[in-house]
Amino acid sequence: MSDVEEAITRAHHDEWARVVAALTRRFGDLDIAEEATAEAFTTAVERWRADGVPPNPGAWLTTTANRKAIDRLRRENKRDDKHKEALMLHDTTPPEPLGAVDDDRLRLIFTCCHPALAMEARVALTLRMVGGLTVPEIARAFLVQATTMEQRITRAKAKIKAARIPYRMPSAEDLPARVSGVLTVLYLVFNEGYLATGPSVDPVRHDLTSEAIRLTRLIRALMPQDGEVAGLLALMLMTEARRTARVSGSGELVALDEQDRGAWDLALIAEGHGLVRERLAAAAGGVAPGRYQILAAINAVHTSARDIRDTDWSQVLALYDQLVRLDRSPIIALNRAIAVAELDGPEVALAIVDRLAEALDGYHAFHVTRADLLRRLGRSQQARAAYDRAIELAGNTGETAYLTRRRDQLTGPG
Repeated sequence: MSDVEEAITRAHHDEWARVVAALTRRFGDLDIAEEATAEAFTTAVERWRADGVPPNPGAWLTTTANRKAIDRLRRENKRDDKHKEALMLHDTTPPEPLGAVDDDRLRLIFTCCHPALAMEARVALTLRMVGGLTVPEIARAFLVQATTMEQRITRAKAKIKAARIPYRMPSAEDLPARVSGVLTVLYLVFNEGYLATGPSVDPVRHDLTSEAIRLTRLIRALMPQDGEVAGLLALMLMTEARRTARVSGSGELVALDEQDRGAWDLALIAEGHGLVRERLAAAAGGVAPGRYQILAAINAVHTSARDIRDTDWSQVLALYDQLVRLDRSPIIALNRAIAVAELDGPEVALAIVDRLAEALDGYHAFHVTRADLLRRLGRSQQARAAYDRAIELAGNTGETAYLTRRRDQLTGPG
C-alpha cells in the first residue's frame, strides 16, 4: 500500500464520522452530509496523489466536504434566499448550547438511534454514518441483500427528515429512556468490529471497537450512575483487551482456549474489573444487575483466569443462569451450553444445543459450538459436517481459516 493509500485508509477510519457529524450539524441533512463526505474522500484520492497528504487530513476533508455540500445545494436550488446563502457560505449561525458532553459524533449517534426508527434501521444507519461501513458490509452483517439494506438506510434517513428529528443530545429528562437503544447499537457496532462480517476485511476492526468504546465513555460521563452504561463499558474493555491475541500472524482467528494470555492488555482488564466490582457493590445494596452488567461479570471471570484450565466454570454457569432469566435469547442459551459442557460434559451440552437448531440454523456460532461438542465426543463424521456448515456461514477469512484447520485436525472416518 502506498503512503497516500495508507493515509486515505487511516483518514477514513479516523475522520469519517467526524466529518459526517460536522456536516450534519451544519446542514441538518444526513443525505447531504454522507454524500459530500464520500465525495471529499474521492477527491482526496486524486488530490493527495498529486499534491501530497495535507498536514491536517481531517481539516482538509471537512473543508472539502463543506464545499461539496454547498455546491450540491446550489445545483438543486435549495438556497435561493440570499440571506440563507450568506449564512451557508460563512456559517455564522451561533452554536446551540452545549450539553454535558460536546461531541458531534455522539449527537449523530442519538440522531441515528432515535426511538422513532426500528432497531434494525438504527443499527444500520449508525454503522453507515458513524462507523463508515459500506452498504454491502452492513448487508452481510444483517444477512440481507445490499439492495435491501440500501433501501432500509434510505428509508431511515427519509424518516429522520420527514419527522424533523433534531440533531442534538436529548434533554437530561429524556436521556434514561433514550440511552437503552443507544447502548444496544453501540454494542452491535463493537461486535461488528470485534468479529467483522466482511470476507475481504480484517477479522478484527479496531476502528469500530475503539470508536464504540470512546462513545460509551462519553455516555458514562453523562450518566455515571447508570449501571448498564458501566456494564457495557466494562464488557467492551475486557473484550478489547484480548484483541491482539485474537488473530495469529497468518491472519487466523485464535479461540479463547488457544490465546496467549500474556498478550492481553492488563490495563484495560484492570479498568473493566474495577467497573464490575463497582456494580457488584451496587448489587449487594439491592440494585439488580442488567444484561450488560452480567455479561461483564462473565467476562471478568474469563479474564481473571491465568489459564483456560483455571476458569471458574461454575461461576460462569451461575451468571448465565441469572442472564437467562433476563434474556431468553437462543444465543444466550447457546453460550450457556458451553459452560454446561465444561461442568457436566459435552453430551449433556449437545442435547441443549440441538434443541436450539430451529432458531439458530443460520447462525455460524451454533454450528461451531456443535462441531466442537461432537469432536469432543469422538463423532468425527458429524463434527466434520458441522464444521462444513460453519465454514459456509463464516463471516471472514480469519474465521474460515480457523474453522478449516479445526475440521482438518479431525481423525476417524469421513
